[in-house]
Amino acid sequence: MAAKKNKSKAGATNEPTIENRKARHDYHVLDTLECGMKLTGTEIKSVRAGQVSLAEGYVRATEDPPSLRLHNVHINEYAPAGTANQHEPTRTRTLLANRREIRKLVMSLREQGMTLVPLKVYFVRGRAKLLIGLARGKGHADKRRDIAKKTAQREMDRAMSKARR
Repeated sequence: MAAKKNKSKAGATNEPTIENRKARHDYHVLDTLECGMKLTGTEIKSVRAGQVSLAEGYVRATEDPPSLRLHNVHINEYAPAGTANQHEPTRTRTLLANRREIRKLVMSLREQGMTLVPLKVYFVRGRAKLLIGLARGKGHADKRRDIAKKTAQREMDRAMSKARR
């Protein structure tokens, strides 16, 4: 008789992690904050299916009343729900965060060139979370420098692996 495999709930997950790789390329991320997302039923099902595009999205923070709003993030319609129960794919969504954290972000955004960008959507104990980043835009020279650094690191790794053989 075969032994049963011990499945731990912490390590095993079938829920997707959606990342905004373009944000790390276009911005210097200085600080991050994990927020909850206020979603409808069809939206959460689409997020679980991985049907989310964060590339064009951005976050707006308001001070009075303290709130965070997610704009331009496209969550596809959930086809099995039919046409009557669908959500609007690019509607403005409310983010859930602590009042003190929101005020801190608003103060940081007053500085020139700062913005809030969505970095990653993932699940924690069945709830959808959004990682947002306080970021400053990169110039073309910064992007070229990062690409050159990655290329140099890749070449060093290749040389080291050849030397080990």
